[in-house]
This record gives sequence, structure tokens and C-alpha cells, in this order.
Amino acid sequence: MNHLKTLGELKASGYQSRPLKEELRDNLIKKLQKGEQVFDGVIGFDDTVLPDIERAILSRHNILLLGLRGQAKTRIARLLINLLDEYMPIIAGSELNDDPFHPISRHGIELVNEKGGDTPIEWVHRSERYVEKLATPDVSVADLIGDVDPIKAATLKLPYSDERVLHFGLVPRSHRSIFVINELPDLQPRIQVSLFNILQEGDIQIRGFKLRLPLDIQFVFTANPEDYTNRGSIITPLKDRIESQILTHYPKTIEISRKITKQEANLAEAQSQSVKVPDLLEILLEQIVFEARDSELIDEKSGVSARLSISAMENLVSTSERRMLINKEKKTVSRITDFWGVVPAITGKVELVYEGEQEGPYFVAINLINSAVKKAFLDHFPNPDKLKKGEEKDPYGTIRAWFSGGNTLDLLNDASDKEFRKSMDEVAGLRKLVESHLNLKGEEAYTYMELVLHGLAEFNVVNKEVLESSFSFRDLLANMLDDDLFDDDEFDD
Repeated sequence: MNHLKTLGELKASGYQSRPLKEELRDNLIKKLQKGEQVFDGVIGFDDTVLPDIERAILSRHNILLLGLRGQAKTRIARLLINLLDEYMPIIAGSELNDDPFHPISRHGIELVNEKGGDTPIEWVHRSERYVEKLATPDVSVADLIGDVDPIKAATLKLPYSDERVLHFGLVPRSHRSIFVINELPDLQPRIQVSLFNILQEGDIQIRGFKLRLPLDIQFVFTANPEDYTNRGSIITPLKDRIESQILTHYPKTIEISRKITKQEANLAEAQSQSVKVPDLLEILLEQIVFEARDSELIDEKSGVSARLSISAMENLVSTSERRMLINKEKKTVSRITDFWGVVPAITGKVELVYEGEQEGPYFVAINLINSAVKKAFLDHFPNPDKLKKGEEKDPYGTIRAWFSGGNTLDLLNDASDKEFRKSMDEVAGLRKLVESHLNLKGEEAYTYMELVLHGLAEFNVVNKEVLESSFSFRDLLANMLDDDLFDDDEFDD
């Protein structure tokens, strides 16, 4: 139909224009009846957020998406364009997307009155019917609604009383489109007031002009609950005019988080082909994020974005890739020791409370990794603290004895795969423990062998020292004796 060029041809074709919210509603109904995916790529909201949004569209409501950062609010808003018709006719040259059947601008009305069925029309693709504005404190009424344009008045030699000197803002230019305002509380209250009329009555007024524009817009607002106290608030009368408020949330399970991370992580093709991330480490990485959301050192009101796990995965793979390149290897498998390269992705994504600031972001990041390691260890191996004497054999006895014999294990951050495996195989009883408990052999066993070492360190069975370029494991008692000797030397001096 987008080959039609005039209003007369459009009428002859039988085309019927619809209000925007009716258009969205009709297209949603068709998708639901066909069982088609409406919000492709949005994971974990199938039973919560997405049905609420679909109900709001069926009710022809404006929408407020309320949730912490990194909960796919903007992505959902952008996907709404899939519910628009592929092409929409407008009067040619119209800056307000004038409907050929119901023009609202002076340009459109005069053109239709002058040319009638010969009025030229243009076709706008759905991608051009989406307008997004990030709310900032410096946004003005002129930006959103419009103002008198002195340059236009001078150029056209018109007095300021002529409506043709008006410069329209983003809202009127979004006529027959989806208009999204991100971080709504950041708008100053007096700017929020300017949105009252368009939400309630469907029109706006600019300056002192009697002009009233009956705009047809689908509004979607996003906001962070914390913004209500930190930076600003959504004024009550405006909030009252937004018909549907929908709460978003973080992924509820590790598996959902893994799917999101896999989908969103921006890995180079060469990285995907050369670096393998074991399932255990993928779970471990997501567990770090879950630990962060429960941590007393991190501000829960600020939230921990899904971007943390995405950035962490990219850093984990890059850390493994860098090690592989240094050792001139063609392929490698990520290790727990590679998580030292994930720390920068954590420290930049969390807001610390006072106690966390006192500890420092690096310490908090390491603590989160250690907590996740401890959880993963307990998911696969017995708790060393709960082994009852005399009732069962200590599964870690051989490993304890090896370290008690004065042996030390150093895992270098940049060790080659060959060196890494050789170091692991030197620890007596380590491979046997993994094989007996998990029935794993070969290359996969090394990932769990490393987990055992880091896990035992969390339960103080062995001592772990984190150095600049390595992790050093040794007997806990030997380390205490070394400290005592060091103290005695100081005393002798």
C-alpha cells in the first residue's frame, strides 16, 4: 500500500486510519492469537512483567515501568515498535506526522483544503515512529512542548502572534508515535506539569497561543524507585494520570541469568572459538551477582544491574584469552584464577554503603567472588566443618596430609594449560576426590579440582594467599608457625 502517492488514492484503496493505541491493541491481538513472540530477547519476564504490559496495551493505557537499573526497561519500550503497522501515511512535508484524514497542523489543514484528493502523501516506517528522551534536570518546556522561534519569525516576516512562528518540541513531533521518557523523576516538577494536559485531555498548549493540538501518542515512562528519594520524584498528579504502573525485577534464578548473559555478552568470534567457559564457571559468575544483591556492603536500593554479569563474562573470557596469547596457545579453558580479571567489572557496577566504602571496592569484589566459590563448593562437595569424627572417613584427609607435609601449590595467573594441569596433578588426593564424588575424568576434572582448593581455603582447611600474579596454597598450621617464627625473630632483635 505504501506505493500510494495522494490522498485520493489512499481513500480509493479503502485505507482506514486508527488512533495509535487502537493500532497497538489490534496488532497485539493478532500476535497473541497467532502465538507470536511480542518481546523477543526479553528473558525472565514471561510470567510477570510482559503479561502486565500486554494487559496495559489492550487497555490502551500509558505505561510507567518502575524498577532498579539493569532490568530491561528501555529494551521493552523499544520493542513496542513491533506492534506498530509497518508503514503509516502522512501528509507530505508535515513536521507533525499529520494523518491525511485528520490533519492537526496548519500546514496539513491548509494543504488538504487547497488540493483535496491531490494532497501528496508520504509513508513513514515504524522505526521512525519511536522517540526517546532521557530526562535530565536541564530539560525545558520548550524542549518537550515547544516555544516561539524568533529566527522563524524573522525569516517568514511574521509577527509573534502568528502560530506559524512556533517551534514544536519533541512531544508534538511524536504525534502518532511511541514517546519514551527515561528516568522520569529527573524531570523538574514544573516540567512534569507540562505533561498533564497531553496525558489527560490529549492536547497541548504552547505559550499564550489559543492553538490546541489533539495529539495521539503512546507514552512510556521509566523510573528507578530510588530516584524518588535520591534526586527527585514523580509528582502525584502526573503519576495519577499514567494508567498502568508495572514493576520490573531482576532474574529470579541462576539459569535465567545465564541465558541473559549469553545473549548479551559481546564476545568476538575468535574468543568464542578459542576460549571455553565451563558450566561451573558460568554458574559461579552469576552467583557473584546474586551474592552482590544480598550483600550488606552494597546498597540494595540502588540495585545490581544485569550489566555486571555481562561485563564480568566479557572480562573473564578476555582474561583467559590474554593468558592463551601470552603462552602461544590456540585454545584454552577458563579457570577460577581467571576471576582476578573480573574484579574491575564488579567494582564499577555496585554502589557501596558506608561499611562497604570503609572496606574498599576491591575487598568487596574479592569477598563476593569468595562467597560465590564457597557456595559452588558446597553444591558439589561435603562441608568440611560438618564432618563428624569417627562416623565417616575425611574425604579431604589425603589433601590435608599433602599440605601438612610442607608442600606448597602456586597457581600463576598466566600459567600455560600444561603448567596449570601439572600443578594440579601434584596435589595428592585431589583428582581422586573429584573423580569419586563427581565421576569426572579428563580435562573437565581440572575445573573442579581447582574449585576444591579454593573451597577448602574458604573453610580454612588450607591457607590461600592472593599475590599480584598468583594464588599460593599451603598448610594453614605451617603458615601460623611461620608467623610465630617471624614474631620471635623480631623479639630477639
